[in-house]
Order: sequence, then structure tokens, then C-alpha cells
Amino acid sequence: MKKSLLALAALGTFAGAAHAQSSVTLYGIVDAGLAYANNVGGHHLYETSAGNLQGDRWGLRGTEDLGGGLKALFVLENGFNAFSGKLGQGGDEFGRQAYVGLSSQFGTVTLGRQYDSVVDYTGALEVGSQWASFYGAHPGDLDNMNNSNRVNNSIKYTSANYSGITFGGLYSLGGIAGQFNRNQIFSGGVGYAQGPLTLGAGYLNVKNPNFSFFGNNATSNAATSNMAGSTVYSGYASAKTQQVISAGGAYTFGPATVGATYSNTQFKDLGQTPGTGLNPQGLNGSAKFHNAELNFKYQLTPALLLGAAYDYTKGYGVNDAKYHQGIVGVDYFLSKRTDLYADGIYQHASGTDSTGKTAVANINGLSASSTSNQVAAVVGIRHKF
Repeated sequence: MKKSLLALAALGTFAGAAHAQSSVTLYGIVDAGLAYANNVGGHHLYETSAGNLQGDRWGLRGTEDLGGGLKALFVLENGFNAFSGKLGQGGDEFGRQAYVGLSSQFGTVTLGRQYDSVVDYTGALEVGSQWASFYGAHPGDLDNMNNSNRVNNSIKYTSANYSGITFGGLYSLGGIAGQFNRNQIFSGGVGYAQGPLTLGAGYLNVKNPNFSFFGNNATSNAATSNMAGSTVYSGYASAKTQQVISAGGAYTFGPATVGATYSNTQFKDLGQTPGTGLNPQGLNGSAKFHNAELNFKYQLTPALLLGAAYDYTKGYGVNDAKYHQGIVGVDYFLSKRTDLYADGIYQHASGTDSTGKTAVANINGLSASSTSNQVAAVVGIRHKF
């Protein structure tokens, strides 16, 4: 009897230790609101809008302690629309993230569907990823700082934190027999965060972006354009390569934070990716964009945040389109997990856009205006769990 009791006690101790060494967390965000635009194809637009400050999601995050400082980990993260319940990311069940890997004192290696280094190291420094909603992202999110696109079939390394410095890189195999470079993606970046100063830089190189980057979801087109969402770059679906170089920084003094980002995005070798109707204008060469953003936020009270930003995009190479964008916003925190927000965005366009026509305003997440100007506003509530 004593032996049996001892055995049960030992088993209970072992089970408790095993439980302490492993964990699985359920988490998520529900973000919903109402949006208005003064001109979408020549008409006013009133609509419900989900995932404004952050995309609606639920996920599972788990770790297992393997001993000796080594841990196994996984993340499965689903995106959805709070108003319709539909899957996000083009119908993928875990379209936001899905990966598994190992972590140690030397860093973390993961495999799956993941974020690129531009998102990891500079994305959080643009206002579209902070208080301004996705409507306040750079036009068309052409540099992916707002994380519109993920990377399939990727292998990723993220370093440990060395006195505020982190770095990492990602490589995605194209998976096309006999064509090693086709659909290949690679990126790298470095970040620094210590005290009031945050800095970041990232690089992204995407082969055949129409299919490997914009078209890697369940409902993507297998042969035609997946880049039709914005006139800023919809005419460049035939590009062989998309390249993004990005940098940004922010400095906090008291309740105020001043930040800036810069990116150079290029759609190279136009006409070199085959597909139905990808190059109706017969373009060649490279379409390039400079983008610069200045932003400011002020924590007026512990519960009330005010923000303002200006963004400038200039096309060169194939087109000469210019986009000026101003954003203001307010975020009021009811608690650590729930907040109310409101944002207003104004955009003015000029020159010739990717379609070869006179550029019209095209705020991210909306269809194009019929004129050079477009105004949008959104109010909503976000809850984190």
C-alpha cells in the first residue's frame, strides 16, 4: 500500500513538472467599426469595417521546454472578418501565421507561413500599424509595412536580444521543379530598441510577386493578376521581382513620440512574368517608388492618445505618380484590453499611375476615387483577449 502511494505521488510530481514545462495559450483580437469615404468610383461609401487597427484574429501559441535552454514552439493564427465571420487572407484557415520551430539562447528557427523582415523590423514604426488603421497605411501598402502579404514555405531565423539589438532573416523556397529562382522570396533585417530610441531596417526580395506574394492564398488566381487592389501598382503584375528597402525610427520624450520611416520599392523587369493579361500596356524596365512618412503621437492622459502623420509617395522609372497623404487619429483606452478609436485620412494624387492613366487618389483598403482627392474616416472598438 505504501509503495502504491509513493508511486502515485511520484507520478503526480512528474505530471506537474511536465505541465509546468509546456504551455498553450489561446489569444485573439476583435476589431470592428464603421467607415466612410467621400469618393469611391464617384460615389459616397458608408460601410462596416473590420480589423481596422489590427486584423481580427484568434490563435494558439505553444511552447515545450526540452531542457538545456532548448524549447519547441508553434503558432497557428487565423484571420477573420468580425461582421461576416468569413476567413481572412483569401480564405486560408490559418492565413495570418502558421509555423513550428526551435528556440535557444542563440535565437529561434521556425518553418511555415510567416512575416517577412520588413514587417518584423520596420512595420511597427509606420502609423498604419499603430493608431491610424490600415486606411492610414502607405498607398496600396506597396512596401508591405502594414503586413498585407505573408510568406509561404519559409524558413526563418530570429536572433536573441543582444543589449537591445535583434536581427534575422527569412528564405522561402519557390517549389517549382527545374526553376530554382521562380517564386523565391528572401528578406533580412535588424532592429534596436533601448530606452526612448527604436530603430529598424529591412530588406525584401520577391520573385514573381503576383503569384508568390500577392497570390499565395487559397482563392488566389493561378494565372491572372492578384495585384488589382490598388492603382498604385496594379499595372505592374508582370514584374519578375519586387524589391523593398526600408528603414525607420522613433524617439520618445515624456508623453510624446516622434517617428519616421522611409522605403524604396521597385517592381523590376516588367513583362518578364508570364500570365494572362499581366502586361496589357507592354511595359518594360522597372517601376520605382520612394515613400517617406513623418509621424507624431502624444499620450495626453494615460487613457487618451492623439496622433498625426504625413506620408509622401513618389513614383519614378515607369510612372511619375505622386501621392500626398495626411492622417489624424485619437485612441481612448477603456482598459488595457479594450479601446475606442477614430481616424481621418486625406489623400491627393497627381501624375500618371501604374495603369497609364491620370493618377487618382486610392487610399489603402478602398477602391479608387474618380478624382485626384479622397477622404476616409473610421470609428470603432477593439478588444484583445
